[in-house]
Amino acid sequence: MAQQALAQAHYAGGYPGAVSYVAPAGYPTSVFSSYYAVPSGQEPQPALYDPVLNITYPRNLTNPDTIPTNDPDPIYLPQPIANLTTAQQQLVIDNVLGQIGELINGTYITGNCSKCIAALSVAKSAAQLAPALVPAAMVQLCTSTGFHSASTCAEDFAADTFGAIWTQILALADVSGLDGQYICNSLSSSFCAAPPVSPLNTTGLFTKPKPANATAPPASGQRVKVLHMSDFHLDPRYKVGSEGNCSSGLCCRSNVANSGLRSGQISYPAPAYGSYLCDTPYDLGLAALQAVAPLTGTCVDEPLAWTVYTGDLVAHDPQSQLSRAFTEYSEESIYYMFSKYLTGPVFPALGNHDTNPEAIDAPYSMPGNLSQQQSWNYDHVASLWQLNGWLNATAAQQARTHYGAYSVKNHYGLRIITFNTDFWYHSNFLNFINTSNPDVSGTFKFMIQELQAAEDAGEQVWIIGHVLSGWDGSNPIVNPTNLFYQIVDRYSPHVIRNIFFGHTHEDEVMIYYANNATNMSLGTALSTGWVGPSVTPLTNLNSGFRMYEVDTGSFDIYDAYTWYADVSSFPSLVNSSHGPTFQFEYSTRDTYGPAANWPATAPLNATFWHAVTMAMETNPALVNTFNKFEGKSSNSGFTTNCTCTGCVNAKICYMRSGSAALGRACPQGFSSVQSAFTGKC
Repeated sequence: MAQQALAQAHYAGGYPGAVSYVAPAGYPTSVFSSYYAVPSGQEPQPALYDPVLNITYPRNLTNPDTIPTNDPDPIYLPQPIANLTTAQQQLVIDNVLGQIGELINGTYITGNCSKCIAALSVAKSAAQLAPALVPAAMVQLCTSTGFHSASTCAEDFAADTFGAIWTQILALADVSGLDGQYICNSLSSSFCAAPPVSPLNTTGLFTKPKPANATAPPASGQRVKVLHMSDFHLDPRYKVGSEGNCSSGLCCRSNVANSGLRSGQISYPAPAYGSYLCDTPYDLGLAALQAVAPLTGTCVDEPLAWTVYTGDLVAHDPQSQLSRAFTEYSEESIYYMFSKYLTGPVFPALGNHDTNPEAIDAPYSMPGNLSQQQSWNYDHVASLWQLNGWLNATAAQQARTHYGAYSVKNHYGLRIITFNTDFWYHSNFLNFINTSNPDVSGTFKFMIQELQAAEDAGEQVWIIGHVLSGWDGSNPIVNPTNLFYQIVDRYSPHVIRNIFFGHTHEDEVMIYYANNATNMSLGTALSTGWVGPSVTPLTNLNSGFRMYEVDTGSFDIYDAYTWYADVSSFPSLVNSSHGPTFQFEYSTRDTYGPAANWPATAPLNATFWHAVTMAMETNPALVNTFNKFEGKSSNSGFTTNCTCTGCVNAKICYMRSGSAALGRACPQGFSSVQSAFTGKC
């Protein structure tokens, strides 16, 4: 630890390590022990051995020229409530489809929301009596009504994509009540409006009241380097030279095209190191990992103190191309690469892409085998984390029990609590069952227990998740994030020191305030949610990562350094003697501290960030700087300047919104730099 102690002053030259790092050409072949043969110029194909499953993944799993078209994994359906013959079940389906057709086309029920709720109520009987036939019926209904194209209907509702999940929801949800409103809004915002946040009864939520005059612990003056990586999204099926500017879906694949060209023509050949509409090829991912040590000034003898990884390992394939095996492959590959290149332990959280079906995690309260339909994944990652030495046996068992979440005290005395944010993510459709309960999975009960134990023991905590709780409010559903906000209020600032997310692929920050943000001020700012930049360039972003300078007494952050690689430069690296350059982008303290009049010795805590937003109110140019860094200084052409009053006000509002309800109250249309802004200036 002594070797990692840092002086209070800035690093010599202002950088923790090298100013930039130029990766060698290609990839380090020594990282994996063996490879499948690939054509010259294509990405490596490791013959990847999984020590947990005791298998070597087959070549056809990731071969870019043999991408699958269906998911071969088990399909979970609710148990029927009656023992009907096949003919009787088909009669149920036919009757239900007929009734839904009458509801849609008839006039005796008016209003899209009322019609949708009524249709769900009719469909519920089909899911309870003939569940095996419901996915095909949903595809039929979707196609016949023109709700989506035939291919999209199959992608959304076929049994081996999300049809089995929707069947579970229809059978188990209160479709005529609040659950139905959530379902209909999810299907289309033109059906039902998004339900508002429900009143939260906090009686008995916490076993002890918040201590009077709860204050943050003192700093030790000793500082260490902590890496934050997020959203790797490895694409082992990346095809060099394929269409990098495809018309839909994930580009840089052999099975995509640009619809504006004749068959076989390529408008933008995919470079070896990645592109703005593509996920991370091995060449880019390994270049990023090689850059970490020289840029952060760490090595085996002076390692990173630890790394937080805020989720998403798997590429953005459509569900029909995904599988358990593909998820497990991505988990083993990336965690293995982390173990090779990142000094110090890694503390990962699961992202919405780190399961199969994508984003689906089932609460244990579901009946029968439905409650265990994702347990294979928790078992796998927990075992990998333990094998890599990042978690002990106790924490690994917690991860198996709590949906991949765990609580562990690291070697510096900081307690790290992770949680599975799929239980508030809007695309985990199983969240639409029992929506009146903000903690149907028990995730937050576990978090409260661990935070209370930490408070009793005088410990400090970092919380790590994936899908952010607030910002513009578009990603989570409202009730669980409202509960989380109360938890942060109860245990900040004396226990919870910082919170970390990923998911958006952008560089963002959120502030949590006391008393549910009824008063947003310097005196009420409690905790900070840091949203880490992504390794993947998808969509229209540069590739990047961040390092924090952290005090070992208070576990406050004293500076944050961000690096990026300019993805627009990758085409010029064809036949080059070197690979991508990862370069210094900015220091958080140097960029925002002077404008906020922030003391040089004070931490970058929630009070700092509120002071930054106050400075932004009088200096809109500071918002435009934030907006530039939000996209990792991308040159993709979509990082629109944020200079108009509407954009400035919206960004400040997002930064002050730590829950979905707060974020949704902000002006919309300026939250992401991945496409042109749609908000009103």
